[in-house]
Amino acid sequence: MPEVTSYQPGTPCWIDLMVPDQQAALDFYSGLFGWEGEVGPPETGGYATWSLRGKPVAGVMSAQSMGEEAPPPTVWTTYFCSADAQATSESISRAGGTVLMPVMDVMDLGRMLVAADPLGAVFGVWQPLGFTGAGLVNEPGTLIWNELNTTDREAASAFYAEALGVESTPMEGEGAEGYFALSVDGRTVGGLQPLREGMPPEVPPHWLVYFAVEDTDRISAKVSAEGGTVLRPPYDMVAGRMSLVKDPQGAPFALIAPKPMPSSPSGGTSQR
Repeated sequence: MPEVTSYQPGTPCWIDLMVPDQQAALDFYSGLFGWEGEVGPPETGGYATWSLRGKPVAGVMSAQSMGEEAPPPTVWTTYFCSADAQATSESISRAGGTVLMPVMDVMDLGRMLVAADPLGAVFGVWQPLGFTGAGLVNEPGTLIWNELNTTDREAASAFYAEALGVESTPMEGEGAEGYFALSVDGRTVGGLQPLREGMPPEVPPHWLVYFAVEDTDRISAKVSAEGGTVLRPPYDMVAGRMSLVKDPQGAPFALIAPKPMPSSPSGGTSQR
């Protein structure tokens, strides 16, 4: 079902965006998906939570430079649910990952960390306390899929299995050759694929977020009209009609109008 009240450890449970101009991002995505959100209070560093129909769907905050370091890149970050963030942090290190931001308390909402897998793909971990994560998924205007694009499938698969308990298996079906399903206890929670040939060499391994839409062509055109970029125009693929775009500040994400999938109770491409 689209509404979610809890997540199994290892399941993507939240996404957020780091941008130079937080208000511009708030305006862009609110106009694109019908989200609601405003700059948060000083005690949270201004962190803002977008909502749709009163349910949290994503977060956004201003990118801040640390000393003389360059500000973080403008990207969407995928967070995985954990029952114990500290234990997960230790598992990440044992598996060869790098903890970029150590475990920290976020008021009484939860505990979080940010890490990179051995190939360099950055992700977050969220231990829910007062805040579960996304309360609405798998329907238009919400998160529907999280996908790892990597340079070494076998190494990435081994890492996520050891660090987060996420297993990978070849995706079955026409048009799914070379694509792997990520699962937790047999439930599909995301995907994994090699970085596509022909992509610019500066594109590193990364997690890509997909948002469900009813009309990929219309929303892609809207991204372009609002100052974003269509990186790959809408096309039909096994799971639906999708496109790859960038927002006006450079954060890439995917759009998909999903085909009904009998394995997903919401009719989307993932199970949560």
